[in-house]
Amino acid sequence: MLPRTLEPEVMDTAQEAADYDSMDHSSVNRLFVDDLLSAANSAGFSERLASQSNWLRILDVGTGTAQIPIELCQRPVSVEVLAIDLAAEMLRLADRNVRGAGFQDRILLQHVDAKELPFDDGEFDWVISNSIIHHIPEPLDCIREMQRILKPGGLLFVRDLMRLNSNEEVEGIVAQYAADATDEQRQLFHQSLHAALTVPEMAELLESLGWPASTVAPTSDRHWTVTAIGYSREGGKPGGS
Repeated sequence: MLPRTLEPEVMDTAQEAADYDSMDHSSVNRLFVDDLLSAANSAGFSERLASQSNWLRILDVGTGTAQIPIELCQRPVSVEVLAIDLAAEMLRLADRNVRGAGFQDRILLQHVDAKELPFDDGEFDWVISNSIIHHIPEPLDCIREMQRILKPGGLLFVRDLMRLNSNEEVEGIVAQYAADATDEQRQLFHQSLHAALTVPEMAELLESLGWPASTVAPTSDRHWTVTAIGYSREGGKPGGS
């Protein structure tokens, strides 16, 4: 197994944000939202998703340029999203994307550190995140905060890259999924794969917070996904899906 090699926590230059936003994430984002809604239906959220009076409040942690909140709001679901990121340049492009999609009334952007969320305990129905964990030097800080602000019975849905066994595997994944990308974009992908956590590493973090190891599982040749149910810290039991 490759050792974990950290990359910068915040991608906050205009060029980095532009490179990220210009990559074709459409199929990955579409699959993320498909799987999120499938998990939500399995967790009993079908009625709320269709409600016209009791909309779900969602926190998207590490939203980048807000591509996933936009994909989610394009579906026929009753959700409002607070989309946060620590990178001001990402949020600048996110604002452009949200306005261009016409969702400024449903997607609110905020400059926030995922390791110190300024929200009340149990404030959100869902907490979602795609590809933020590998940016965090000590990911437990971020996961603990996600757990804290998730309502009991709420849905935690987190997906990220999975660290591989060898440089050869990394090169193969980069070649397969970033063949048409620029050199800078391929380098970002390469670095992210080296900075990612393994499934056992993520399972250990989740177990330390009371969730079962089965809460996380590999879901592609390069991703793992966490699907968990929030629980009360006052004697409640954790849940996985």
